[in-house]
Amino acid sequence: MDAYNQTTVTHFILIGLSDRPEVRYPLFVVFTIIYQVTVGGNGAILLAIGTEKKLHTPMYYFLASLSLLDIFCPSVTVPKMLENLLTEKHSISFTGCALQLYFLVALVGTEVFLLSVMAYDRYVAICFPLRYTLIITKVRCVKLTAGTWTAGFLNSLLHTVSMFHLSFCKSNQVNQYYCDIPPVLVLSCSSTYVAEMLILVEGGILGISSFLVTFISYFYIVSAILKIQSTGGKHKAFSTCASHLLVVCLFGGTTVFTYVRPYSSQHFPARDRLISMLYGIITPMLNPMIYSLRNTEVKGALRRVLCHRVYSLQV
Repeated sequence: MDAYNQTTVTHFILIGLSDRPEVRYPLFVVFTIIYQVTVGGNGAILLAIGTEKKLHTPMYYFLASLSLLDIFCPSVTVPKMLENLLTEKHSISFTGCALQLYFLVALVGTEVFLLSVMAYDRYVAICFPLRYTLIITKVRCVKLTAGTWTAGFLNSLLHTVSMFHLSFCKSNQVNQYYCDIPPVLVLSCSSTYVAEMLILVEGGILGISSFLVTFISYFYIVSAILKIQSTGGKHKAFSTCASHLLVVCLFGGTTVFTYVRPYSSQHFPARDRLISMLYGIITPMLNPMIYSLRNTEVKGALRRVLCHRVYSLQV
């Protein structure tokens, strides 16, 4: 491209979910409800874990961290998307786009790491129940949780710096409802080889490592559960792990598909938007339902919190 014909991009245009005006308001209502359910559901889990002393254990500390991520992750993208659905202004500043991409990738990466740590936690709990409190202490729980957040944010910093050192010119239309690596990367008018290789190699190593930790943990978990004699014991063990495994499949599969694949101009925007909604909006909304409906201790804590609130209002 002729250097004299290049125009430096100072802002980006977010294409959004649909270019049909008649669906803007219905989409606004739907995603407002989904966002409220997400924040309310995850907030309820945080409240239950915070107020119920019985739940002050490493397993529920990890769950609380997951609920925080499920509040923060859609909060990075959904408010801007709702604003764009209501207004004609779909632009986002260059700095705003960089910040949105940074926090989104950081939170998504943190959740990937946290899910693998939660799988390891379940492995220790089921395979070494008598030594669980010695292995997964509260101090180690804090270190593991802090490690996942640190790794997620440092990983995102590396990718964000690599991405926004590229040159962007002429086209500034992001074929997505938020700034993310794939749709922003294709807008660069300079070579993206290094950025792509960094994502594929570094992201692939971290993603495969997290997957292996989860896979190996559940291989031993299933082997240990099958050795349990009582049917009730098997059912309880499977019930404890099934919710986490379901979240791993929903979140991990869509995340890997989005990031750990080659990027090209021949992409499918509608499919990419659908997949991004699965891990960025739908999964954070479903996580509280999955855990609260399958976990009797969380359900009991939520029931006691709600009953206490109702009683306080009546008094």
